[in-house]
Amino acid sequence: MSTPAIPTNTKWWNGGRSPFNASYGKVMMWYFLMSDAFTFGAFLISYATLRFSLNGWVDANHVFNAFPFFGHQDLPLAFVSLMTFILIASSVTMVLAVHEGHKMNRKGVEKYMILTIIGGLAFLACQAWEWTHLLTGEHFVLNADGAIGALNTTVSHNPWGHFVDHDAVVKAMQVTSPEVLRDMVMEHDHSATLASLEHLSKAELISKIDLNAVHVAHVGPPSFGSYFFGITGFHGFHVFSGVAINGIMLAKTRLGHFDQRGHYEMIEKAGLYWHFVDLVWVFVFLCFYLI
Repeated sequence: MSTPAIPTNTKWWNGGRSPFNASYGKVMMWYFLMSDAFTFGAFLISYATLRFSLNGWVDANHVFNAFPFFGHQDLPLAFVSLMTFILIASSVTMVLAVHEGHKMNRKGVEKYMILTIIGGLAFLACQAWEWTHLLTGEHFVLNADGAIGALNTTVSHNPWGHFVDHDAVVKAMQVTSPEVLRDMVMEHDHSATLASLEHLSKAELISKIDLNAVHVAHVGPPSFGSYFFGITGFHGFHVFSGVAINGIMLAKTRLGHFDQRGHYEMIEKAGLYWHFVDLVWVFVFLCFYLI
């Protein structure tokens, strides 16, 4: 059966404006965002698969309960909620920048781009504090040899396992080094100093430890750190890239490049990327902090 010939100049769309009437740059940006979405999706699916294949995982309310300048107060997820608010607010200012670009209002674009950049930098500063808190903060764990030790959170260390029961902690303290026992005392007694505890015997140190205020946990799955730092770091790199792109767009706006072109489509393309970064964070927030 012969195939009918198709005229060379056939018009495929006759319904007015084509629904695919977008510039080459905008279409390529959508292609890039789709491919990046697949990458983040693969990471999060891999994380979810591993997490739900294990019997135990970390308690986010216990891991992410610190807040800058609030000392040892227990504020579960308060800081990461602030980070999420900052990023969502920056997405709103990006929308306003695009809106001002549609009106060819250069001053309005400059104002809202500056606010968007400030939001991105604030988010990165918050993430840097969170990482530093996890990497430098030591927590007491029950080691394989039966003694209590101190571990920080890294790609290979996870001190966020299930809590050890009271009797097992009392038994473990008998074989724990005096250095760790002194740290356990200072964990809850903030008036104690290293100099004031150095001359105390192991029995005296143990008597000063309040087990209601000091928690000892089993070592948790080491994959938590690698996934957490890997995925949040990958997202943080996207935020940093977005801040850099927005900075370039701000500079080009101030130089009047978009007024010369007669449109602010580049601001719209940068906005697509920034909204994507914000949307990805919602899924990261859901997977690591809420579920």
